[in-house]
Amino acid sequence: MPADPTDDTSAAVTAAWRAESARLVGALVRMTRDVDLAEDLAQDALVAALEQWPATGVPDNPSAWLMTTAKRRGVDHYRRADALRRKVAELEHGRARGGGEEAQVPDLVDQVDHIEDDVLRLVFLTCHPVLTPESRAALTLRLVGGLTTAEVARGFLTTETTMGQRISRAKKTLASARAELELPTGEERTARLDDVMAVIYLIFNEGYTATAGADWMRPDLAAEATRLARMLTDLVPCEPEVLGLQALLELQGSRTAARLSPDGTPVLLEAQDRTQWDPLMVRRGLTALRAASRLAATGTPVGKYFLQASIAAEHARAARAEDTDWARIAALYDVLARAAPGPVVEVNRAVAHGRAHGADAGLAVLDAVDPSALAGSPLLPSVRGDLLERSGRRAEASAAFAEAARRTRNEGERTVLLRRAAQSGPPPLPAAEPGDDRGTDSDEG
Repeated sequence: MPADPTDDTSAAVTAAWRAESARLVGALVRMTRDVDLAEDLAQDALVAALEQWPATGVPDNPSAWLMTTAKRRGVDHYRRADALRRKVAELEHGRARGGGEEAQVPDLVDQVDHIEDDVLRLVFLTCHPVLTPESRAALTLRLVGGLTTAEVARGFLTTETTMGQRISRAKKTLASARAELELPTGEERTARLDDVMAVIYLIFNEGYTATAGADWMRPDLAAEATRLARMLTDLVPCEPEVLGLQALLELQGSRTAARLSPDGTPVLLEAQDRTQWDPLMVRRGLTALRAASRLAATGTPVGKYFLQASIAAEHARAARAEDTDWARIAALYDVLARAAPGPVVEVNRAVAHGRAHGADAGLAVLDAVDPSALAGSPLLPSVRGDLLERSGRRAEASAAFAEAARRTRNEGERTVLLRRAAQSGPPPLPAAEPGDDRGTDSDEG
């Protein structure tokens, strides 16, 4: 988005766009039933703000100004389209139609209610099951997050052209599927809500620990996912899993400032200065978790996000790493493994059991994980290295860390793994495995 950080007006335009773009696009999609047109109208309003606000000043209600401007652009669009249709019809039939017909313009001006519902509808639309998970994430960031195509492309380490094509294809796919801006109900709503939460979590994880590239984290991406989670909680306040997702992202995101040393080297959880954790995000996370717990007490089912948030809360409540209740965390991972089984959960469960009951207990859990399920990922060998190091098997630990370093595509993570390999002693040189199939992980190891 074009903005000069030294220009207060441009900064105000940027802030207004980030705060209001989802509501704006959602309302326009409802009015026009056309995602492409809605985004174009919203962008026209943004350009108008950039042109006019420096001269007229920032309006008292930026949201209303943007909405009014976009709807006027919509009226003009439909009038032009209607005039063109009538002229084509006149040419086809070889006669004039007369001047008394009024343009059939949708009643955009009066459609101003249900704004918050429009945002929720837009979130569900961008996470429609006809789209791939990658396309859902990109379209959600573009339309709901208000990011530019260039910003989305940077977040996923691709070119602006490639990302623009992906977003364009996603919108065409929605149009071909005749996807409507309507809230699903019943089982479909449950399934779609799961998709929405999964996309937000995918975006957060890519920001929290980047799959590849020079930076270990992309804080802007993680922050945008957290903002979307807060928005989803505001829109669906009585779903414990939605509250659990917000709690999880708040609690994990609170550690951002402590996850890098002054020289840019990643700092793992147990070595972090917890006074650098964001206290406001910790409070928000614990508050959301308490709200989810109250709903769960009434019999509303909970799932993986609530359980993972409960685990993150144990870390947040410990003033020092040595105060962490690892036995409680291991028990929660046991429940999570039954609720949402998978190799990544098992690897993190091994970490927890290793801390709570000794390295050998952790290795026993880890040995039961099918290596092929995480082939190419650094997660399994990095956790194995940690547990081997704690059990005193330093040479084996060094080899495992070196193997994990060869598998990762993230430079920051590679730096940490190579450092731990060197600290454990000279390793042998096992063959590298190309590729990476990362799952959701933590920095507990």
